[in-house]
This record gives sequence, structure tokens and C-alpha cells, in this order.
Amino acid sequence: MGDGNCIRTLKEFSIPDYILIPGTENRGVTHLPACPVVVFINTKSGGQLGGELLVTYSSLLNQNQVYDLGVHAPDKVLHQLYANLEKLKHNGDHYAAEIQNRLRIIVAGGDGTASWLLGVVSDLKLPHPPPIATVPLGTGNNLPFAFGWGKKNPTTDIHSVASFLNHVKAAKEMKIDSWHIIMRMKAPKEGSCDPIAPLELPHAMHAFNRVSATDKLNLDGYHTYRGGFWNYFSMGMDAQVSYAFHSERKLHPEKFKNQLYNQSAYLKLGCTQGWFMSSLFQSSTRNIAQLTKVKIMKRHGQWEDLHIPRSIRSIVCLNLPSFSGGLDPWGKPNKKKSVYRDLTLPFVDDGLFEVVGFRDAWHGLVLFAPNGHGTRLAQASKIRFEFHKGAADCTFMRVDGEPWKQPLPKDDATVVVEISHHGQVSMLATPLCRSKSMHDDNPPSPSIDHEEDDSSDDEFDESSEERRKFGAAETFKYTEGVDMSHLS
Repeated sequence: MGDGNCIRTLKEFSIPDYILIPGTENRGVTHLPACPVVVFINTKSGGQLGGELLVTYSSLLNQNQVYDLGVHAPDKVLHQLYANLEKLKHNGDHYAAEIQNRLRIIVAGGDGTASWLLGVVSDLKLPHPPPIATVPLGTGNNLPFAFGWGKKNPTTDIHSVASFLNHVKAAKEMKIDSWHIIMRMKAPKEGSCDPIAPLELPHAMHAFNRVSATDKLNLDGYHTYRGGFWNYFSMGMDAQVSYAFHSERKLHPEKFKNQLYNQSAYLKLGCTQGWFMSSLFQSSTRNIAQLTKVKIMKRHGQWEDLHIPRSIRSIVCLNLPSFSGGLDPWGKPNKKKSVYRDLTLPFVDDGLFEVVGFRDAWHGLVLFAPNGHGTRLAQASKIRFEFHKGAADCTFMRVDGEPWKQPLPKDDATVVVEISHHGQVSMLATPLCRSKSMHDDNPPSPSIDHEEDDSSDDEFDESSEERRKFGAAETFKYTEGVDMSHLS
């Protein structure tokens, strides 16, 4: 790429300082960029690649529109930017109005980083919120893969970054559902309460900011946590393996600098944790049916019990067709089969998520086969897990790549996790996008698919006004001492 092309790229995507920095003088800016972008990069992701991307983007664009997430909180950046845009628009600046209308966001990092940015944009309730493109820079990269941005860590040279910018300019907008999680558990009689020891929740689950004291959902003697996700919530053995991986990476970060090494380490931990071993040789406490009672609500319906086969050791609530490195556990149900009569394709904007079960990792490998899928359990607008004293002291949970170890009741208390619809955000999608919208011009019909059958067979109701933010400002603030490299 010649210097002339670099300059053109700079002009097409750059934002002048007077837009980015309040109080800066407008020095006769006249060129309107076709695709103004704000870039957020987790420099601790992808080994050294995050830092290299920061340098490249800063060399191609105005360095004031490129932010290191280890230094700049995205909620503060966007709040300041939009406050300045609104002020300029109020003063009759048509250039600022066009910048706002055309603005797009690029976020480079793992799935946890991308989810963080989506939460911030969702909760700030910006006028004309910008759509988001994701640069794969983690281990799984499920979010980027679902929208056609690939799953391999990118190259960081000027040519590659300029090419990516051009794809961002050409990308189409796609709305996707976001999902709200609420979790309530009994407060311990002794020990730390913030978070509950030994609970270390991911940032998306308010590890550092519990529900306010005035919240109507608070109960005496209980803690209530809120969170959200865009891709998936999972529980069971898959989350346990993920937790083991994150714990190992936290102890030995120097070993986890290479994506290929990370994936091989993940596979090895899957073996040592028993995820590849037959459930016949494992304790029944690893089976979901022994751990929890599950209720679902279909669209505008009533709560009903969900039957979980006793062999299921992992359950996934999936919003996007990309899980465990880009695999699609739901597939295309064939409506000609009675068992699938009420099921549809996994649209990302239909107000429903797909509930899929797996017996073990070998069962997961069926996803590599044509028409392969997990055990389809339901499509729902709400799901509720109730844990009582019994089978185990703890289980493992995961949201959008971030796992935690969840203690279970030791007495007559109940731990409850409930998921419900929260709203929508805008993503940017390439022509390679795997996600399907209800509004696509020619959505494929599930009736043409020919699959085999599966190989195995109100307390929390609340108004949207009462829901605590789960993305912006303090709820997603990284406290001092939190290492960004551990955010997947």
C-alpha cells in the first residue's frame, strides 16, 4: 500500500480533535469521513498482538480516537464524546451531526471484552447508538465468528488493519437480542460479602457492585446480583473446564501467549477434568438434572418445567450460532419431525434463546459432522434455575467466555438464576455472517433440512425500570489490580 492510500484511509475513517476533545478549536475541518470509527483495544489480549494493533491503528487514524482499554474506561470515553457531539449539534454544527450518524465502533479483544463494550453501549442509551465490529483477539472468539469477522487472531500490519477498516465501512448493521441475568443467594453468616467468598463473579455479573440497598428485589439475608450476555450462558462441565483454563492462565500467564497453545491447553484440561470420560464413570452430581430444577417460559407464556435427560452434564442458553470456538449446537430443526414441531431456526433478534444440552465432550464433537447438533431442549424467552441443598456443594457457570465457581446451598436456602430479555444492540456483519435475522430477505426454511433425531433424548418478575444497569459505568468498572489479560 502506498502513502497515498494510507492518507486516503486516514481521511475516510478519522475524526478531528474538536469532535473528540471538548473545548478544542475547529480549525476549518471540511472533509467528512465516510466511516468515522472509535477503536477500543484490550492490549492484554492475544499475547503481544493487542499492543501491536494499538500502534497500527494509532498510526492510521487520529490517535485520540484509538483507546487502550487498560487505560481508558469506554463508558467515560463514549459519554464525553456524545456529550460533545450533542453540544456541537445544538450550536448548529452539521458536521458533528453527520459524524454521529455515521459513527461505528471497533473493539479488539476476546469475547469478554466485546461483551463489555456491548454492555456499555446498551446501557448508556446513546442517541443513535453506533453499531459494533469485533476484532477476534481471544481464545474462542465466538462473537466475531458469529458475524463474519473470523476467529483467528489478526495480523497487525498496516495493510491488514486498513483492509479491516474497509470491511467495517462495507459491513451491514444487524440487531441482536441482549439477555438479563439475575442471581440471588443467601448471604454467608461469616466471612467476606463483596463478593461472597469464595465467589469471584465475572465483571458482567456485578462482582464489585451489588444491587442497591433500595432495590425492591432485595430480601433480608440475601444477595442479589445482575448481569447480562449476548452470546451464551452455560452451566456444568463445559464451564468447569473453562474455569480450570482461566485459573491456570491466571497462575502462569507467561505460558498463554499463543492462540494455538491456548487451544491445546484447553483440550488437555478437558481430559483431566473428565469432560471426555463417559458419565457412567462420573458422579451423578455432575449431571444437570441432579443439580437443579429448571423452568422455562415460552413467548408470552406461563412457567413450565423443563425436562433435562439424566445424562446431560452441560446446558447452554444460546443467543448466537457460535459456541466453543464457533460451533453451532442448535443447527436447523426439521419441522417434519414431531419432536421439532414447535422449534425454529436460531434467529438472533426473535426474543428467544435456544437451550441445548451435552452429555460430554464426545457428544460435542458431533457438531463437526454435517447436520450435527446437541440435544435440543427448548426455545424460551425466560429460563429459571433453582438450586436446593443436595447433590453438590458447587457448580460452574459461564457467560460469554467468562466462567466462575458457583457455591450451592448447604441448608434450606435456595440459589436462583433467572434469564430474561433485556433489549437489543446493533452489531456489524460481513457477508460471511453466520447469524440469521428474522428480517433477512430470504431466510432459509427449516422444513428442507433432513437431520437424524437427537442421539439422546414470578418471584423474579420485574419492570424494566427496576433493572439495574449491567454494562455501563460503575457496574463494569475495573478495580485497581484487575489484570485485563484475564478477560477472555
